Amino acid sequence: MDYKTLDKSKQKEVAGLFTSVFASSEGKKEGILIGNLSSELASSIDNEETICFGVYENESLIGSIFFTRLQFNEPIQVYMLAPVAVSTEHQEKGIGQALINYGLNELKKRSVNVVVTYGDPSFYSKVGFQPLSENVIKAPLKLSMPFGWLGQSLSGGSIPTINGRPACVKEFNDPVYW
Repeated sequence: MDYKTLDKSKQKEVAGLFTSVFASSEGKKEGILIGNLSSELASSIDNEETICFGVYENESLIGSIFFTRLQFNEPIQVYMLAPVAVSTEHQEKGIGQALINYGLNELKKRSVNVVVTYGDPSFYSKVGFQPLSENVIKAPLKLSMPFGWLGQSLSGGSIPTINGRPACVKEFNDPVYW
């Protein structure tokens, strides 16, 4: 397995991966939705506001993950992990967890304080995420499933309470993702 920080040149490859993974697990409509989201995110990769990591096997992209910056009125670095995809034939092998751990370690090196995500608690708890109350950190938009709002501290301490709703990258500024 070869882990890499991806750039905009990988947009088509990343979008194809997300489209096929989500279409096979969630249906064609969701595949198109998340494929388009990942394509837009990949076109915005700047390694600061939008970061993308990939894992390759035999020079073929088999997994990818995005981290996007949440902006608060306080000087704290918070990133959101979403979306994540591992090719269908490589699932159930721990590749997604390894990729998430790789990304979290890369963010620790950048002195990121907190990472949040919005997803399946049973999956994300395997990589250290815990339920997060919106009384501690609010999501950028209204959550349709608040139990899926999760977070983890990368600084070793507890997750600090941050007042105010954050701004997210423009690609996530759509209620359909929340």
